[in-house]
Amino acid sequence: MKDLIIIGAGPGGYVAAIRACQLGMDVALIEKDALGGTCLNRGCIPTKAYFQNAAVLKTLTRLSEYNVRAENIGFDMKGARERKDRIVARLTSGIKDLLKGYGVEVIPGEAGIAAPGRVRVGGEEITARNILIATGSEPAVPPIPGVDLPGVVTSDQLLELDTVPERLVVIGGGVIGIEFACIFNAFGSQVTVIEYLPDILGALDREITRRMGVYLKKQKIAVHTQTGVERIERRGAGLRVVARGQKGTIKCAADIVLLATGRKPYTRGLGLEQLGVTCDQGFIEINENYETSVPGIYAIGDVIKGPMLAHVASEEGIAAVERMAGLDHRVDYDAVPSCVFSFPEIASVGLSQEEAESRGIDIKVGKFPFAANGKALAMGETDGLVKVIADADEIIIGVHIIGPHASDLIQEAGVVVRNKLKAADVSGTIHPHPTLGEAFLEAVLDVQGRSLHSLPKKGR
Repeated sequence: MKDLIIIGAGPGGYVAAIRACQLGMDVALIEKDALGGTCLNRGCIPTKAYFQNAAVLKTLTRLSEYNVRAENIGFDMKGARERKDRIVARLTSGIKDLLKGYGVEVIPGEAGIAAPGRVRVGGEEITARNILIATGSEPAVPPIPGVDLPGVVTSDQLLELDTVPERLVVIGGGVIGIEFACIFNAFGSQVTVIEYLPDILGALDREITRRMGVYLKKQKIAVHTQTGVERIERRGAGLRVVARGQKGTIKCAADIVLLATGRKPYTRGLGLEQLGVTCDQGFIEINENYETSVPGIYAIGDVIKGPMLAHVASEEGIAAVERMAGLDHRVDYDAVPSCVFSFPEIASVGLSQEEAESRGIDIKVGKFPFAANGKALAMGETDGLVKVIADADEIIIGVHIIGPHASDLIQEAGVVVRNKLKAADVSGTIHPHPTLGEAFLEAVLDVQGRSLHSLPKKGR
């Protein structure tokens, strides 16, 4: 008998397996596909590989700004896909070696839970004291007429294209949709984004999302908000998306249509209903220990409610196995950093201004533009700003960045929000010059009313 069977080897499952082994558990890890799950094989890593291709291409379009001359610049989509596959293969191999090194028994196949402590896979049954479900999520396909037409794809299929579509219509203006819109715009596609809600990236701070809308327009990416898709239809050799917005019907020609309308938990074949595991709208319900309504069966990651983020799944995996071992590990969901790999990048942690105000918190807001940051000017990347939200005691409760390397800059902010540090804790810390991180420092100083590189505000 094993101590723990984990179903799903994505960032939640394989990290949980490693931590469980560190705690002395005998672990089996079942995976029906490739190690690393969606994140490594069809999500985070492949898209970041393409994002880097896109970033290089965008720089090449601005060579004259850097007084650099080059000729015969081209882009090979098939080569980019092959590079992406090599990166994925290297990381998958690394996970395999890690699991082997820790003594995790990796079992290929599709798992079904026969009963608490009993899992079927490949015609055999394995027993364990506890079971951890970490099966992740899959693209949610909306009930739109025409979604089954050739050329209508999810993010999984878009990553496997060998040619760049001339026209790409993205249905959905969330993180996935905006990232792919920016990437394929850089690759040379004419991109249109259709979003049903009033704003793209609706979960983020509104000032940040509205700035992003301006930057998308500068890149000639068409965005239609408050617009619902009525149907997708074949039009000659291509496709046409018919949608209705506030100004009436719009018709968008496309070679490829991307369905970027979110994701849903993947729990097919597990047998949850027969086991009596309680779910809500497809999400498995858990208690503070990540244990389901059936004792001995636990769940983490995208199959439970919360941020559908790889790093959250990993932290939940660690927390779940530590709770099994009697340790008191709690995930701080108020300090989860999130990133959008767009042009420019977006990153945030903590409360948005709207969330803070809706909770009745008396806030102070500090801002600093990258246009006034020396490193950003030297890089030629001056779009965006850093926005800091603090409470009346100047405890920093939210940080929002849109601009160069936002995904890297958010790390410091995550530590600050997680530890409930005050503005004085940050402003009293020397930041190296010249760096992009100084923009965060200046935004914090602005909370205190003493930004050094901003003009004085009236009344101060």
